[in-house]
Amino acid sequence: MTTPALRTRPTTDAEPPRTGRRRRSAAAREGLAGWGFVAPALAVVLGLTIFPGVWALVLSFQRWDGFSPPSFAGIENYQDLATDASALAAAVHTLLYTVLFVPASLLLGLALAVALNRRIRFIGLYRTAIFVPFVASAAATGILTTYLFSPQFGIVNNVLRVLHVPPQGWLEDRSEAMVVIVIMSLWGQAAFTTVIYLAALQDVPGDVLEAARIDGANNWQTFWRVVWPQLAPVTAFVGIYQTLQAVQLFDLVYATTRGGPLDATQTIVYYLWKTAFQNLQFGYGSAIAYGMFFVTLTATVIVTVVQRRAGRKASR
Repeated sequence: MTTPALRTRPTTDAEPPRTGRRRRSAAAREGLAGWGFVAPALAVVLGLTIFPGVWALVLSFQRWDGFSPPSFAGIENYQDLATDASALAAAVHTLLYTVLFVPASLLLGLALAVALNRRIRFIGLYRTAIFVPFVASAAATGILTTYLFSPQFGIVNNVLRVLHVPPQGWLEDRSEAMVVIVIMSLWGQAAFTTVIYLAALQDVPGDVLEAARIDGANNWQTFWRVVWPQLAPVTAFVGIYQTLQAVQLFDLVYATTRGGPLDATQTIVYYLWKTAFQNLQFGYGSAIAYGMFFVTLTATVIVTVVQRRAGRKASR
């Protein structure tokens, strides 16, 4: 007697259509839920960046005072910018501030990071104290600057009088006002550089440092030959970041000198603000903003490319 062959269900790797549709619908619902959470923040970001940027670009080709209808000006705003002596002077002041501030910020931040990269009592308190000026508002920093460097009643001049040194003009002296701005910027911004360098120093392998000491290297040789090469990428990042911050200097100038004395501390961003919001030349102010944007973008790209090429040569 022969038994009929059992019918077996064919096995395939393909999943049933209903299961596939269910999974796709569940994935779609999860995606919609994710976009639902992200959408409000995305709308805010786009509304505060993309729309103003596009609108400013359109305004840079127009003449508009904020009240009357705008008129098309073509590239006249950019042509005026190329021959504007006040804009050139503001750019020179910004460049001077950048040249003074950025290297000093890197050196001071590195020195403070090395000093704080050790195990001593109350080290957490010291690190917190270093970072406090960074979170202080520009208004508070401006009030402190006036209180310290006022020619009439400032603490610095009072100390100089006690030491029988002639008092200085500081914020009212054209040759000294920018130096005061740089000093107070370092007081507020060096904390950021310190934190970045401190994190990088703590990432340096301890066995590498121990091997250098065993080989007879002193502290300076260990830092220069072992630690500093590993800080090069961090230095490039901090240098670019601080340069961008220096180019955008506005709040401290507004809170202290308002561009004076005799426009000695008028930076390009302060000149942009005065042109657009005091003189109501919004089209020309937008042209200044985009001219500054392209110059900053070009400088950042050049520095990044040079830094990457130097890093590749060093790795070889």
